[in-house]
Amino acid sequence: MPNIKSAKKRVLVSKINNASNRAAKTELKTMVKKFDAAVVAGGDAAAAAYKNAVKTIDQAAAKGIIHKNTAARKKSQLTRKLNVYMHTQVRVHVRPYR
Repeated sequence: MPNIKSAKKRVLVSKINNASNRAAKTELKTMVKKFDAAVVAGGDAAAAAYKNAVKTIDQAAAKGIIHKNTAARKKSQLTRKLNVYMHTQVRVHVRPYR
């Protein structure tokens, strides 16, 4: 435990930020998984799930949770999955999120 007042505050702020970042990253993973499930299930839900997933990715990148290039790569992967689904209208095997 730190002795200096500013160091004590830094520990508290760090815990709060850590919890916030973890929640945002969990939400990001959840939205990507929901998109993958919507693509596998088929129907019109895939487009809506895509929109939500991209929005969550953009928010995470804006907050600095993930790097902007990582965000661009993830959005590109989602777009390719959606385009394959929309153009073929067959069920696509989707690799699980890592």
